Amino acid sequence: MNELLLATAHRVLPAGNFGNLASDIVIAEGIGGHVRDSEGRDYIDYLLGSGPMLVGHAHPEVTAAVMAQIPRGTTFFANNAAGIELAAAIVEAVPCAEQVRFLSSGTEADMYAMRVARAFRGREKILKFEGGFHGMSDHALMSMAPKRPGNFPQAISDSAGIPARVTDDMLIAPFNDAATAVALIEAHHDEIGGVIVEPLQRLIPPRAGFLEALREVTARFGIPLIFDEVVTGFRFAYGGAQEYYGVTPDLCTLGKVLGGGFPLSAVAGRADIMAHFDRAKVGDDGFLMQVGTLSGNPVAAVAGLATLEILRRPGTYEALFATGRSLMDGLTEAARKAGVPAQVVGEPPLFDVVFADGDLPDYRAGLRNDARMQAHVNKCLRAAGILKGDSKYYISLAHTPEDVAYTVEAFAAALASYSTIA
Repeated sequence: MNELLLATAHRVLPAGNFGNLASDIVIAEGIGGHVRDSEGRDYIDYLLGSGPMLVGHAHPEVTAAVMAQIPRGTTFFANNAAGIELAAAIVEAVPCAEQVRFLSSGTEADMYAMRVARAFRGREKILKFEGGFHGMSDHALMSMAPKRPGNFPQAISDSAGIPARVTDDMLIAPFNDAATAVALIEAHHDEIGGVIVEPLQRLIPPRAGFLEALREVTARFGIPLIFDEVVTGFRFAYGGAQEYYGVTPDLCTLGKVLGGGFPLSAVAGRADIMAHFDRAKVGDDGFLMQVGTLSGNPVAAVAGLATLEILRRPGTYEALFATGRSLMDGLTEAARKAGVPAQVVGEPPLFDVVFADGDLPDYRAGLRNDARMQAHVNKCLRAAGILKGDSKYYISLAHTPEDVAYTVEAFAAALASYSTIA
């Protein structure tokens, strides 16, 4: 069956996949912290659907909420009670959130966050950070993964099909370099509509004072500061990375965990900025049109509400962080014993092993990673029944100490086997 599915995939899908994971695996089901492929093989799942399944696959409470909603209707293109309740929960949880606008994907949320910042500020340029991932829009795909990084603040397009003039709309700064970022913002403040940053950039934590410096300089010039919390929202703390790191932006984007495994994202932030979604408050010239067929649909909203209910329970984040730290420590010790230049980079709910020595504060430093070693380890982990992305371990509440122990053992075996191919 799997061979037939794979053959069909390569016939009807470009590259044989959905544009996400490679085409060599077809997932049939997921339960808790594990998934099973179409051939019946079980995997410990650190991919988690690229992050949404923080409480685990098919959590009974989330499933029950969804099954109760489906007979009552799946989408209405109008307000629904669950969506309103979820917006209220976001406002209560997230420090920057005074109002919320729902969308269906992280790409949409980041695109509209940049757009509403430009509308509020009356300026066209956005400053982002090299290596930062903000979805698949033209502006987001500037210097996200440049093969040959350029000179700051020049943007470099990452994709075919993007108009050349888009590079003129973006300014690029190095992550974790507060002095350079502040200097660029000061020099270009009259052109900048907003500054967007992942508080944890892919895997790289912010240095002490970096986010605070961005907060100070943007506030000084009245420039909206946007935290892209599509990944970190509700993952690092119930209030997201802004609660975890103690820095409050003007706007944030949310997704992944928010929808409990269903398509749902949001822009949240200050009411005076969010007012640009309301024609009655800003008039025709200031109005930002936003329409989405499935935005805030009730199925995703009830899944999100059930997920947030689970996350609010006492001890939830302590358990999540304990699991993550246990795996981080185990991988670190395995690399030390193997004598392999490696370090675990990230925070306990989200991290990976980078095969390089020295400080790794930004995208360019990360290019020192031994890609051949990483590919070998990931291949060995897959063969051992461990599913992860190319560069992330996502931790869930459903992962067990046995999962952690088995993963560390498989990782150590992968390191030991590298010498046979090196």
